[in-house]
Amino acid sequence: MIGRIASRIAADRGWVEQLQGGQVFARWAKLVGEDVAEHAKPIALSDGELTVQASSTAWATQLRLLQRDLLKRIAAGIGHGVVKRLKIKGPDAPNWRHGPRHVPGRGPRDTYG
Repeated sequence: MIGRIASRIAADRGWVEQLQGGQVFARWAKLVGEDVAEHAKPIALSDGELTVQASSTAWATQLRLLQRDLLKRIAAGIGHGVVKRLKIKGPDAPNWRHGPRHVPGRGPRDTYG
């Protein structure tokens, strides 16, 4: 009874898509599998595009190869149309800019050889 009331309120207020999107984050490991979830995490979901950050560039490449399969798994677990495409990012690179002044050029590679 309470579940039906909550579902009706969510539908009346247009929250269904946000709730389904939240399920992607909450059930990530079950949707994509433990191995993939260990090396990739969802960051954002906007307009059907799920941004996923991989732990390495090799895993980012692997996720791009598995993209079609991952979309099918997510659709089977959450529902069709919630996640329409994946945007796969590699790990964050370090920022070599230090201080308020910056001189354009090759950066820290100049000092290595």
